[in-house]
Amino acid sequence: MRTYRIAAIPGDGIGTEVIDAGVEVLNACAGREGTFAIAFDHFDWGSARYKRTGAFMPDDGREQIKGHDAILFGSAGVPDVPDHVTLWGLRLAICQPFDQYANVRPTRILPGITSPLRAVSGPELDWVIVRENSEGEYSGVGGRVHRGLPEEVATDVSMFTRTGVERIMRFAFDLARSRPRKLLTVVTKSNAQRHGMVLWDEIAAEVARGYPDVSWDKMLVDAMTMRMTLRPQTIDTVVATNLHADILSDLAAALAGSLGIAPTANLNPERRFPSMFEPIHGSAFDIMGKGIANPVGTFWSGVMMLEHLGEPAAAARLMRAIERVTADPSLHTPDLGGRATTADVTAAVCRALAADNL
Repeated sequence: MRTYRIAAIPGDGIGTEVIDAGVEVLNACAGREGTFAIAFDHFDWGSARYKRTGAFMPDDGREQIKGHDAILFGSAGVPDVPDHVTLWGLRLAICQPFDQYANVRPTRILPGITSPLRAVSGPELDWVIVRENSEGEYSGVGGRVHRGLPEEVATDVSMFTRTGVERIMRFAFDLARSRPRKLLTVVTKSNAQRHGMVLWDEIAAEVARGYPDVSWDKMLVDAMTMRMTLRPQTIDTVVATNLHADILSDLAAALAGSLGIAPTANLNPERRFPSMFEPIHGSAFDIMGKGIANPVGTFWSGVMMLEHLGEPAAAARLMRAIERVTADPSLHTPDLGGRATTADVTAAVCRALAADNL
């Protein structure tokens, strides 16, 4: 029997609560399948460690997790530590050195959940947003000089490399080709950003020539927000820059009902490094410790992790269990307008996984 080693990093806020739930559900899923096992190694990396030691993770942290099959990550951020310190000290400190350049965020309306787009979406709100995850606006190039003086200057430089853009475009076109509609939208802002985003557009057109079976179009990011809300049925697969996709995927999650249900995969497609799977919702300190965090985003991230590990049957079973639970309004957490707890939803998914008719 194959045993997968997973690094579990709860991080901050509700991360501990949802990762605990995710570990329970993934173990239940593996037990039901009976063909593989999951061994979780737990790491206490996060803001509490930063306050205690001055670092979010040890100097050899990446070496400790480099040999794992995947990473299950909770969230990063606390109110009394600047967000940029947390992001670059933990999440990006894993994503970028492990070259997890393809961030994949599926969006669809799960059974029992009402979308704000209920009047216009129909059954076709089924998207995948591909986010370039290694460069662009989050490349980390820039600095500040003359601090505190009237002439103080701060710069952040968006970096677009031919290698980086070409590989994310190929990934997106391949993904679009694998989906029934074979439709890709390339999001841009090349009317204003006349260098990096023009390169983005040019490479998209070059790569597209190798995918004659994929229909594709190009849309400015501001117009894309209107298209997502007014014509969602025209969208299938989307590729966008690090910043643009970060924003659009949060909008997509809200349109599907809640940030609490949205998953993320940070992929190193060549598998030279482990990929990382996480819910989209963040640390949500306002509900920390109340036991009401929605664990569905973590469970769905677990589905993506199982698919990545090569366990499609287990992934499909877990997704069916999630859908069975969301279909019951009594099992909705407060973000979905219900009164269920994290424990309620977790137990219900475990029961569904054990059911003979799943």
